[in-house]
Amino acid sequence: MKIAIASGKGGTGKTTLSTNLAMFLGERERVVLVDLDVEEPNSNLFLNGEFLKKEDKMKMIPQWESSTCTHCNHCVEICNFHALIAIANEILVFPNLCHSCYACSELCPTNSLPMEAQKMGELSHFRTQQIDFVEGRLNIGEEQAVSLISQTKKYVEKYFSDDTLKLYDSPPGTSCPVIESIKDADFVILVTEPTPFGLHDLTLAVETTRALKKNFGVVINRYGMGNDDVLSYCEKEAIPVLAKIPHSIEAAKLYSQGKLIYKEIETFKDEMQSIALYLKQFSKERA
Repeated sequence: MKIAIASGKGGTGKTTLSTNLAMFLGERERVVLVDLDVEEPNSNLFLNGEFLKKEDKMKMIPQWESSTCTHCNHCVEICNFHALIAIANEILVFPNLCHSCYACSELCPTNSLPMEAQKMGELSHFRTQQIDFVEGRLNIGEEQAVSLISQTKKYVEKYFSDDTLKLYDSPPGTSCPVIESIKDADFVILVTEPTPFGLHDLTLAVETTRALKKNFGVVINRYGMGNDDVLSYCEKEAIPVLAKIPHSIEAAKLYSQGKLIYKEIETFKDEMQSIALYLKQFSKERA
């Protein structure tokens, strides 16, 4: 299966859950954890893996050729992202706005905008004793994360068979990078916290996940702090709560040291087991 771990807001514990759940499941089956939060990947901070390979990842950007351009400005008119503008007798291209859709290049009547590759980030592949770990990392200053997320997922599909459980550590929020991360997932785990901010952003994440017609459940992190509004919301909306991870100072200390929490705190391990059992049952029903 492909399991996406997402959250409506940052800081809810999404990466904590992703790394601990991946390593916990990796004790029993083949697992690959994929860090798709390419703008600031940090799953590697908790996994001491052996480096296997690195690949440069490219995006295609149009390059204006003045010698053949007739200045019809058709390219400027058709670009939905305003990545090209015409100034006097020149076409200016803004790479950070370009979505590599090829429209300007393909529809240019004089072929004056050939697409050329530019590096936008890197993909790294590591292996621990229990799991494989793949990370996408966007270059500083790059603004288009979707293409790198897509390429990272394609790498995983190419090198890992269908019998490998794929865990996607998704970006926070509900914008385009999140959509790209979860759009082909079999199940989505939404991580939240029992606070007003957590509830507000959880409702947005639920709406997004439902719009994509995805099966999903909620994990409440830091359970015991805040209030029970998140739990009441899940009950009202008939959303399964897969786990309630207790609020713990000891867990925070382990996290700050880059350690896996489930190996040190039994109650945390019990919640990982609850999630694993739910996913196993979901897999059986899906089959």
